Amino acid sequence: MAIEGSKQQVLEYLRHHWGEYISGEELSRKLAITRTAVWKHIQALRQEGYQIDAQTRRGYCLLSIPDCFYPEEVAAGLKTSWLGRNLYYYDEVGSTNQVAKELADGGAPEGTVVIAEAQTGGRGRRGRSWLSPPHKGIWFSVILRPRVTPALASQLTLLAAVAVAAAIRRHTGLPPGIKWPNDLLAGGRKVCGILTEIKAEIDAIEYVVLGTGLNVNLEAGDFSPEVRPLATSLFLELGRPVARLPLFQEILYQLEKWYERWQEEGFEPVRRAWKEASVTLGREVEVNSWREVFRGVAVDIDAEGALLVRGGGGEVRRFNSGEVSLRPAS
Repeated sequence: MAIEGSKQQVLEYLRHHWGEYISGEELSRKLAITRTAVWKHIQALRQEGYQIDAQTRRGYCLLSIPDCFYPEEVAAGLKTSWLGRNLYYYDEVGSTNQVAKELADGGAPEGTVVIAEAQTGGRGRRGRSWLSPPHKGIWFSVILRPRVTPALASQLTLLAAVAVAAAIRRHTGLPPGIKWPNDLLAGGRKVCGILTEIKAEIDAIEYVVLGTGLNVNLEAGDFSPEVRPLATSLFLELGRPVARLPLFQEILYQLEKWYERWQEEGFEPVRRAWKEASVTLGREVEVNSWREVFRGVAVDIDAEGALLVRGGGGEVRRFNSGEVSLRPAS
């Protein structure tokens, strides 16, 4: 839960004097609360994962913060102007996308973010379930209200993949590849999925919800035997745990940057960045469009983000949607 009132004041004061010992008397005097209230707030903060040392005659010292997504912690290191400034944090939800859609229907502003430590009903594309165990991943949804026609909404899926890939690369050094349209792969296995849901009329978008599930510190045993060959995590690829909070802040920064650039310059910059990170283009693929299965070589994405695939007879087919499987490289 969010830290409020005088407890938040205690935390902010200790944060401002990070690594220093502050006496209970000083905290009481500066914040105009009782010494007993200071002590109670310190205990509550410790229960929430803050490491606070206490020494006689020296006072309290903030040593570390929890790797959680408390709104105050997200805001403390956030580089965005508007994205994530309105944030809803939950220990557990069914689906962050579902919560975000309900908030959007209620008028939540663009840039609102819903994040949870765990999801009990996380969803991927085509209604598939998405494993979302507590404190091991980044499970969040963003509400956007772009001023574009509904036909262009699918570009946001590719944009989100570009932004999340850039954030992972900057924060960890690991360069994930993008499988059309929006899966991020590491070591040939899926590390992140993005689910885009839209509410629109014929000529206008009411809102778009971008849901992202990123496997950060999941271990091999967290995946079921049937999923294990297909999925991975940053921890498994890097061989070390990854701090989730700063990575989440970087993801929000990259999303805001790419979203603003898309609105100002159109899709072409996103298209170029997507192609640079693609592990789809140039590969033999199988596209299941749910009307047919088409095999060929993925040759490009067009100006709208559709995948272009050249079949064995030389014909080039265009796919706006579908399930892509990468054929083994020859």
